[in-house]
Amino acid sequence: MLLPTAGFYLLAAFFEIAGCFAFWAWLRLGRTPLWTLAGVASLVLFALCLTRVDSVYAGRAFAAYGGVYIVASLLWLWIVEGIRPDRWDTAGAVVSKLGSENNFRIERRARGN
Repeated sequence: MLLPTAGFYLLAAFFEIAGCFAFWAWLRLGRTPLWTLAGVASLVLFALCLTRVDSVYAGRAFAAYGGVYIVASLLWLWIVEGIRPDRWDTAGAVVSKLGSENNFRIERRARGN
C-alpha cells in the first residue's frame, strides 16, 4: 500500500470537501457551472481514496472517517473561506474525532493487531 490509512483519510477529506465546495460555489456563490466538472472529478477521487483505506468493513471505515471529515471541514472553513472556527467548533471536532478514533481501535483489535 502506497499510503497509510491516515493518508487516504486525509486525501478523501480534501477531495470530498473540494468536490462539494465546487457545487456550493456554483449554486450559492454564482460561479460558472464548469465548477461542477472539477467537483465531480474530486468526488470520484474521494470515493477512490476511501476505498483504499485498510479496513475489512466499509461501514467501519466510513464511521472512522467521520471525525477526520469534521476536522478537515473546519480547517477548510479557516484556510479557504477565511473564517476561524470558534471554541464550539473546536470542541465538537475534538469530541467527534475521539469518537471516531474508537473505530480505528475496533478495526485493529478485529485483526489482532
